[in-house]
Amino acid sequence: MTGKADGKRLSRVLKPLGPAIPAIPLREVLRTAGGITLALGLLAAFVLPPHVDLDHGFYLVAPLAASSVLLFALPNSPLAQPWSVLVGNVVSALAAVAMLHLVPGQVMGLATAVGAAIFAMMALRALHPPGAAVAMTAALNPEATRELGYHFALAPVGLGTAALILLAFLYARLTGRVYPMRQPRMPNGFGTRDRPAPQRLGLGAEELEAILRENRQQANLGPEDLSRLIAAAEQQAAGRRLSTIRCAELMAQDLVTVAAETPVAEVARIFRQHRFTSIPVTEQGRLLGLIFPIHLIGAAPAAQAADVMERDVPHVHPATDAGALLPILGEGRIDAIPVVEDDRLVGIVTRTDLVAAMAAKLRTTG
Repeated sequence: MTGKADGKRLSRVLKPLGPAIPAIPLREVLRTAGGITLALGLLAAFVLPPHVDLDHGFYLVAPLAASSVLLFALPNSPLAQPWSVLVGNVVSALAAVAMLHLVPGQVMGLATAVGAAIFAMMALRALHPPGAAVAMTAALNPEATRELGYHFALAPVGLGTAALILLAFLYARLTGRVYPMRQPRMPNGFGTRDRPAPQRLGLGAEELEAILRENRQQANLGPEDLSRLIAAAEQQAAGRRLSTIRCAELMAQDLVTVAAETPVAEVARIFRQHRFTSIPVTEQGRLLGLIFPIHLIGAAPAAQAADVMERDVPHVHPATDAGALLPILGEGRIDAIPVVEDDRLVGIVTRTDLVAAMAAKLRTTG
C-alpha cells in the first residue's frame, strides 16, 4: 500500500516536469519547420548579405532564428505580432548600443544592455524575448557594435526583422493560416463587421482585458483570443448538453426533392409553396447538392437545378449527436444539413430544428 502511495506521489511531482502543450500534428510540425527554413534561407541569400560584415555576422543568427520560431510556430501569441517583433528587436538594439557607449566594462555593459532592452520593450508594449538576445549578442561583440553604431538597429536588425515579418505573413496566407492575429476585425460571413454570433454574448473587451491582467496573462493572450476560447468552450458545453439527442430524432424525413435537370422556375415555385429554406437535389435517392433561395437570385431563366445548387455541403449520419451540428449551423453560412445513410439522403436537419432541441433541453434541465 505504501509503495502505491509513493508511486502516486512521485507521479504528481514529476507530472509538472513533462510536456506542457498538447501533441502537435505532424502536418503542423512540417509546415512550421519548412516555413522557418525557407524564411531564414531567403534572408541569408537575399536580404542580409549587403548589410552584414561577414567577420561579425554570426550575431544575427540567434535573434532572428528565435524570432522566426515565434512568427511561424506561435503566430497567435502577442509576443509574435508585428509591433512586438519589429519594435522589440529594434529598440533592444538601440538600448544595447546606448549602454555600450555609456557603461564601461564588458560584464556591466552586457547586463545593462539586456536590462535596458527589457525595460524599453515593456514600456513600449513590445515585449519580444528574442529582443533580449539581440541586446546580449550585441554586447558580446562590443567593438563591432560600436563600429556599426545606431545603424546596427536599422540594418541588419530592423531590415532583417521586417523581412521576416513579411515572409511570415506571406507563408501564413499560402498555407491557410492567419497572421497577424490582432488585425482590425474582419467582415464575417455576411460581409458585415459584427462578430460571429457565438462571440457576441458574454464579456466585453474591457472585462476580458481585466481578466487577463488579474491572472497576469496579458503577455500570453489578447482579448480577442480569450473571447474565441470562451466562445469555443461555451459551444462545446452546449454541444455536450445535446449529446444525448441524435440527428435521427431531429431530422425531417418527408422530404421534397428535385432532380438535377429540374428547371429553376420549378424550384422557385416549390420554395414559394412550402416556404422551405433549402431543397435537396437528388438522383435515385443519392444526394447531389442543396439549393438555397439565394442561389436563385440572378439565375438564368433556362438554368436547371444542377446549375445553381451547392455541391460541397456538409452532411451527417442519423446516429450523429445534435451537438456536432452547432459549429456547422452556428457559423451562418448554411441553415440546413442533409442526413445521409449508406449514400442515400434520409433526412434534413435545419437551424430551426436545432434551436427547438436546445430549447427543449433547457426546459428539461432548467
